[in-house]
Amino acid sequence: MTNSNSIRKNIKACLFDMDGLLLNTEDIYTITANEALKKYGKGPFTWDVKMRMQGLPGPEAGAVAVKHYDLPCTVQEYMDLNAQLQNDYWGKSAFLPGAKELIQYLKSKNIPIALCTSSDKSKLNKKTDHLKDVFELFDVIVTGDDSRIPKGKGKPFPDVWIAGLAELNEKFNTSITSDECLVFEDGKIGVTSGMSFGAFVIWVPHPESYGVLGDTDAFLNGKGELVKSLELFDATQFGL
Repeated sequence: MTNSNSIRKNIKACLFDMDGLLLNTEDIYTITANEALKKYGKGPFTWDVKMRMQGLPGPEAGAVAVKHYDLPCTVQEYMDLNAQLQNDYWGKSAFLPGAKELIQYLKSKNIPIALCTSSDKSKLNKKTDHLKDVFELFDVIVTGDDSRIPKGKGKPFPDVWIAGLAELNEKFNTSITSDECLVFEDGKIGVTSGMSFGAFVIWVPHPESYGVLGDTDAFLNGKGELVKSLELFDATQFGL
């Protein structure tokens, strides 16, 4: 837990990752990755590998898996196989504890909120079509295939957050700066991108990932706070 003296009170906007933070889709990724690896006689898909892939755009994440497991296929072939397997699961995606309630709370307080995900627009729609009533609460949604994010500049680069904040400012005619934002993330790569963006990061790791997180206080370095669930996040300590 970060020292309370570093907690920011001037928060004016909140920006969210999606997979593994709001939705249980990281668990779906694990299931389908294991199914794909099994077809090549490889696996299992372990958290040390998953940690390196969380938050990366699809091609970069696929490249990690192909190289680590020495798969006899191209990155595109691996991605295509995963996509076929995932299509059977996206309709089962569901909110993680506290996620829906936090979004609704921030909306009720008129806090600008943006969804900034590495998923492309097509995959976002597949994951959220049955959850539209909540996702429509977001003021801004930026996906990994957004034209404002240059090729090769997905997470851990901050470009997706920069695009999200710029659109919020345009929509509300405001001049909110990155240090007036909270970024919510579950993966280390996403936390790195949020800190690089200049926001204070609320880090909510997957319960099964703790064994490979390392020294979380040193990693955050006063630029964020680790919470075990969005249910436990206290918005009031940030003046929200």
